[in-house]
Amino acid sequence: MPSPRMWTYAKMAAASAVMIIGGPALVLYVMPSEEELFNRYSPELQKKVLEERPRRQREMQEFFDQLKEYSKSDKPIWVLQEEDAKRRRKEAVQAELRRQKEEAARRASMLSEQLEGQAPANRTLA
Repeated sequence: MPSPRMWTYAKMAAASAVMIIGGPALVLYVMPSEEELFNRYSPELQKKVLEERPRRQREMQEFFDQLKEYSKSDKPIWVLQEEDAKRRRKEAVQAELRRQKEEAARRASMLSEQLEGQAPANRTLA
C-alpha cells in the first residue's frame, strides 16, 4: 500500500497535469480563430480591414527590416531606435525649414509680381 505522502504527490501530479495540459487546451477550444472573428465583423468593417491589410503588412515588414538593420550593430536596439528617432526628428525639422523658406520665396516673388503689375497703374493715377 502506498504511503500517504506518495498518495498526496500523485494527486498533486495529476492535478498539475490537468492544469498544465487542460488549461491551454480549454483556451484553444474556447478562443475563436482569426477567420471566425473576421466573419463576425460587419461588412463595412471587413472592407476596411481588407483595405488596411497591405499597409499594415508593409509597416510590419519595415519594422522587421529596421530590427534586422539594428541587430547588425553592437549597440542595444533601444539605443539605436532612440538615435534613429532623433535623426528623423532632425530631418523633419530641416524639411520644415526648407518648406518655410520655399514658401517665403514664393510669397516674395508673388508680391514682387503684384507690385510690378500695379506700378504702371499707380503712375497713371498720380
